[in-house]
Amino acid sequence: MLVRDRIKGLRRVRAELLRPNPRNWRTHGEHQCNVLRGVLAEIGYANALLARELADGTLELIDGHLRAETTPDAEVPVLVLDVSESEAAALLAMLDPLASLAGTNRDVLAGLIEQIETESRPVRQFVDELLADVPKPPDLGRGQSCKADIKIPELFQVVVECADETQQRTLFERLQAEGYTCRLLML
Repeated sequence: MLVRDRIKGLRRVRAELLRPNPRNWRTHGEHQCNVLRGVLAEIGYANALLARELADGTLELIDGHLRAETTPDAEVPVLVLDVSESEAAALLAMLDPLASLAGTNRDVLAGLIEQIETESRPVRQFVDELLADVPKPPDLGRGQSCKADIKIPELFQVVVECADETQQRTLFERLQAEGYTCRLLML
């Protein structure tokens, strides 16, 4: 598999100059904002925001909206990506849900939680709740297995190579109008 490096560079940018993505679907409640403020106060920035450069030279956020909103006067680390609007939309839609697909090793997480020292009440509450939110593995007993009888239905698919994004969109819309179940992919 060929994997392209889409990172153009790392820039330090005043957060208020970053353009929020108008298609950002994430919302941030007071609890999350308080936890983030506590982490930023105690640890600081330890991860870069993601953005793409627009034609006018401004940077549009893909990931890191809450961090940018929380520290508008700070110069923040931003990974500038060489991605199209469509690719940025895919990242915006999938980054957080993709991370949530990861499983949890309860024992390792419990060990990490024991090592966390914090003065922030929201951070402490968040850390204390982490393990409670992880489901306990089933007690299988001796000779039992987690394997389930899973039936995967047959799918018959066609992959069509298009010259560009416009042709892809046109074909997608035509096939949808004809009643086909379609997905847009960029490989």
